[in-house]
Amino acid sequence: MAKRSVLLLLLSVALLTGLGITMLASTSFFTKEGGGEDYVTLWRQGVWVGVSLFGCVVMATVDYNVWFRWRWWLLGGAAFGLLLCYEWHLAQMLGYKPVIAARVNGAARWIGVGSTRLQPSEFAKLALIIAMAGWFATHENLERTVKYGLLLPGLILGLIVGLIGGEVDLGNASVSAAVGAGIMFVAGTRFRYLGIIIGGALAALAAGIKLAPNRFERVMIIFDLEKHKEGLGLQQWISQLAFGSGGLDGRGLGEGRMKLSYLPEAHTDFIFPMVGEELGFWGVSATVLCFILLTFSGMCIASYAPNRFGKLLGFGLTFLLSLEALLNMGVTTALLPNKGLPLPFVSYGGSSLLAAMMAVGVLINIHRQGVHLTWDQLPVIRRKRRWTPQL
Repeated sequence: MAKRSVLLLLLSVALLTGLGITMLASTSFFTKEGGGEDYVTLWRQGVWVGVSLFGCVVMATVDYNVWFRWRWWLLGGAAFGLLLCYEWHLAQMLGYKPVIAARVNGAARWIGVGSTRLQPSEFAKLALIIAMAGWFATHENLERTVKYGLLLPGLILGLIVGLIGGEVDLGNASVSAAVGAGIMFVAGTRFRYLGIIIGGALAALAAGIKLAPNRFERVMIIFDLEKHKEGLGLQQWISQLAFGSGGLDGRGLGEGRMKLSYLPEAHTDFIFPMVGEELGFWGVSATVLCFILLTFSGMCIASYAPNRFGKLLGFGLTFLLSLEALLNMGVTTALLPNKGLPLPFVSYGGSSLLAAMMAVGVLINIHRQGVHLTWDQLPVIRRKRRWTPQL
């Protein structure tokens, strides 16, 4: 099964990316950016697909153990990139025009020059996974101690989560915290240590929701969506109408009505309802199935990694992609508060696509070096292949 897992991974990623391009072709004509005259967002996403495929190939050919040796540099670079986003707030305080930070849709989470922008938090999540996996690979027999199983990895996790949360990006901060806690759990950290991490994260999230503008209202909206359908609940209300109008077979590609200026961000965070409206229940089910296959294949690849770092790294990357997809689907179906998270491989956005493709490339490299065994061989080899990378 392990030898076929990479084929399932590639198949699911190809189908999801193809679905994203197809739905962008259907929705981008009617976006404000396209102006109803051309497919601006489609062409831009096509460029990002090419860049992302190149990044995937590079990551697939580079030995993943290289990232172990560079983990602290990557974490430092990620923190620096997140700090650059705060330049916008500094510029507002000092009264000058921001040089590199950019504010989009009221949020200062981007950096770039001109029309080319990147969202550092997308790449910070990858650096966090590498750092956490490297930490528990190095301290393999100490993960149940307070110092090496709670305090120091908690500082690593808190650094990235705090910088992302400071941008008032509670969605990506929550995802980062959950992925970090997941790696700690798989690495063998004591449950009471995880309880402290989870409790602290929930307390910080609650404080962020209470203090940040509109966040508390977004949480309460999901309990009475119809009452707020003309305010903060507009996107989720329209997305429910889109799912309902699609039925079993959908209206057909290009025939969706909710993208006609009714549903904001129909080509980005809320592209999943467009799948439901135009491709119906079967299209939604196929999309969910692709993510299930991606999760299953990624976990298979991680389980057959030749060392502890590869196992934790593969698990973290797979968990990240799966959790982002699950949260996006939860938001667009109004089961979760609106968090502004894209659907991996499908939503419009260069940073998200590039980071996701880089994660897939690392998984492919882990598979290339994996120990492919039968079930009869697996228990025996597992006792022999515990390995900690050299510093």
